[in-house]
Amino acid sequence: MGKREELIAQYADDLKAKCGVTPDMDLLTKVTIGCGPAIYNADASTVASSQPEELETVKNNFLIKKLGLTDGPELMAGINEVIETYGKSERNKYRAVVYYLLTKHFGKEAIYG
Repeated sequence: MGKREELIAQYADDLKAKCGVTPDMDLLTKVTIGCGPAIYNADASTVASSQPEELETVKNNFLIKKLGLTDGPELMAGINEVIETYGKSERNKYRAVVYYLLTKHFGKEAIYG
C-alpha cells in the first residue's frame, strides 16, 4: 500500500469515527488526489479551523475556484457546519476530509465525476 492509499484509509477512518459518515471511497479518493501534494505536508494537510483566514482560503480556493460556487454567506455557513460535524475540538482536521464533506454538503460530487 502506497502513502496515498494509507492516507485515504486514514481519512476514511476519520469520516467514520469522528464524523459518523460512511465514505464514498471513490469520491474520497478523487478529492484526496485533487488536494495534490498538500496531503503529504504536515501543515498543509490539515485545516486550522480556528483561524478565520484559513477558512477564507478554503472558501476562495476550494468552494469558489474548485467547486464553482458563488460567494455568499451560505459558503461560510457550510464550512462552519462541516467543522461542527468533524468536531470543533478535533485538533487535526484533514484537508481532504473537510473538502470531501464540503463536496457532499454542497452536492458537487459531479465535479469529481
